[in-house]
Amino acid sequence: MNPIRECRIERGLSQQKLADLVGVHQTAVSQWEKGRTCPDKNSLLRLSAALGVSADRLLGSADETAKIPVLGYVRAGRPNEASQQVLGYESMGTITCPVEELFALRIRGDSMEPRFADGDTVIVRRTNAVADGSVCVALVGPDEATVKIADTKNGTLTLTALNPAYEPLVFTPEQVESLPVRIIGRVIELRARF
Repeated sequence: MNPIRECRIERGLSQQKLADLVGVHQTAVSQWEKGRTCPDKNSLLRLSAALGVSADRLLGSADETAKIPVLGYVRAGRPNEASQQVLGYESMGTITCPVEELFALRIRGDSMEPRFADGDTVIVRRTNAVADGSVCVALVGPDEATVKIADTKNGTLTLTALNPAYEPLVFTPEQVESLPVRIIGRVIELRARF
């Protein structure tokens, strides 16, 4: 049983009552309990307080370290062929979403310098939509991947490098559909080499 559902039932609360205590809509609680989404950090803290249990218990990871697969390389430059081999694993402590939603990639190139350097590892949460200004991993065509800052306006997708030596990649709505170009994840953590 889902730990959030289990704790809610132990406390004798309905989904609506728990939602009211946490300050979210009832459908959010339902989605958490079904494992379709997971609470953000603030909601997780409010859930923990409302249910009188640790965040670790709600995440089902009290004594576990999550192992995130490093699925290959992603270009911080012009898009390149997406790599799919598992290069190893990154360990993470308490996470606020199902481990299946996470993967890691190694950076190749310099378009995201000075923040992201060649050889760094990024932890990515799978999603097909990100807020403007988010660092994302995007697929351009069937198998070319890149890491950039995403911006969408009127259906146009712009992928911008941090390094000013690189021009933004701009895709019209037609190109987004025909190539296709799609967001596959949002970068949530950087693990830099020293």
